[in-house]
Amino acid sequence: MEFTDVIEIVGKVIDGAGVAAIVIGALVASFAAVAKLVRREASVYVPYRRALGRSILLGLELLVAADIIRTVAITPTLDSVAVLAGIVLIRTFLSFSLELEISGRWPWQKKPDTAGD
Repeated sequence: MEFTDVIEIVGKVIDGAGVAAIVIGALVASFAAVAKLVRREASVYVPYRRALGRSILLGLELLVAADIIRTVAITPTLDSVAVLAGIVLIRTFLSFSLELEISGRWPWQKKPDTAGD
């Protein structure tokens, strides 16, 4: 087995982990939301949306990592690096958008002080 074969397998495993993170996270968030609905809890939508967003963020991070590994280690051509740059740019924008939706602030903003000065 050659180095490129090993890297391709590693990339596919990380891709699979990214997809699994999204799917499992969506299932867990959905089951938790349904359980809250059955118990007639007041806040279901916001926690569901946050949990779903977190699983998507984790999955996106893993998918980007897999793309970087495969592109840099297997096919480091100018075209493949340009495609990778586009993918990373799009996924980074999605990650920032999801982070804003989940936390209500941009990733570089400080967390609000909740200590009650």
